[in-house]
Amino acid sequence: MNVVWLKRDLRIDDHAPLAEAARGSIEDGVPMVALYVFEPEVWNAPDADGSHLAFVVESLAELEIELAARGARLLRRFGEVTEVLERLSREIPIDALLAHEETGNAATYARDLRVARWCRRNGVRFREYRQHGVFRPNPGRDGWAARWETHMRVARVTAPERFVSPDEGAVAAGDAGLWQELGLGDDTRAALRQRGGSREAAAHLRSFLLVRGRDYRTTMGSPVLAWESCSRLSPHLAWGTMSVRRAYQGARRRLGELAELEHTGAIARDDLLAWNGSIRSMLSRLSWHCHFIQKLEDEPAIESSCMARATESLRADGDPVVAAERLAAWREGRTGYPMIDACMRALVATGWINFRMRAMLVSFASHHLWLDWRTFAPWLGRQFLDYEPGIHYPQVQMQSATTGINTHLLAAQAGRGS
Repeated sequence: MNVVWLKRDLRIDDHAPLAEAARGSIEDGVPMVALYVFEPEVWNAPDADGSHLAFVVESLAELEIELAARGARLLRRFGEVTEVLERLSREIPIDALLAHEETGNAATYARDLRVARWCRRNGVRFREYRQHGVFRPNPGRDGWAARWETHMRVARVTAPERFVSPDEGAVAAGDAGLWQELGLGDDTRAALRQRGGSREAAAHLRSFLLVRGRDYRTTMGSPVLAWESCSRLSPHLAWGTMSVRRAYQGARRRLGELAELEHTGAIARDDLLAWNGSIRSMLSRLSWHCHFIQKLEDEPAIESSCMARATESLRADGDPVVAAERLAAWREGRTGYPMIDACMRALVATGWINFRMRAMLVSFASHHLWLDWRTFAPWLGRQFLDYEPGIHYPQVQMQSATTGINTHLLAAQAGRGS
């Protein structure tokens, strides 16, 4: 059988591995299953949170229904991936393992290398597909934006209409409650965080492009207004309940609709200017999404090492006791700076806050409290429901001034934020 290994791609639309498995099952008669593995090494890492896991579990529940309606089975297993694959191959031999490329943290990077070695040893074809606009290998910095744009304009992969699954009873589905064995505890943000699943993602994209997004360009920096005017797609892009390409193409299509409204005189000039500016700003941020992930893809060491090596000991001269006290106050929203504390408490309660405030929180920790970014970056990643390592670590380093670049931009952003 063919196995589609699901990671941060919990959807059926624009999913190349699922589409390839469907072709194989229909044309060649090779049955397929979709597999999600609850990995203790990944979920017990210092950057994983119960809210992340709850979002994934919600997304898997929806995906299982969509797959079942097309004749496919979703297997849930618990353990280290190569061990899971070894046990699964004893139930039915695996011909091919299909998956999306993932630019994650050091744990997932090492895991992917182990899976590739297991496949080679066992004669299993392992094929990975590009998920977003991150290139592996990266041909180089020059021309990256044009390559990204070309990838985004390619037609989305159509959701398969039918799969062929193994015979009933040939392979065990696994327990839907396996995630509870990870011991992450309660989802402390359950009452206020966004919900998982592709339907939620589609609803957010639609409401942003048609209703909420008009003033996005001018209000995205406000910690009060951004809750509604931002797209709020970031958790869905991070966990893959929507592809970046779908968001991009939806925004491009909306620009075309606005042009038609302008041609027919059906939209006021002020509304047209506001909508066009906001949607183009959204498109820019979709590009930045992949641009920053590409940084971690190209240089995985920036998860733990300063991009500018000369800054490694920049904050090594402080009193560790004082640093621990400052870190605790920052995390608990009791620094005594009302704006800082309000933003931190909002983030901890909901799992989201807008980008300008994220930059402010990191800048304050690094420059005012003089904390090394490595002492708080994993914990901060746990607070973000939309935690994406490839965005998180380059951004944390940028705001901490350890990249060796963008120092003038950082100062300018700080000025606008005030």
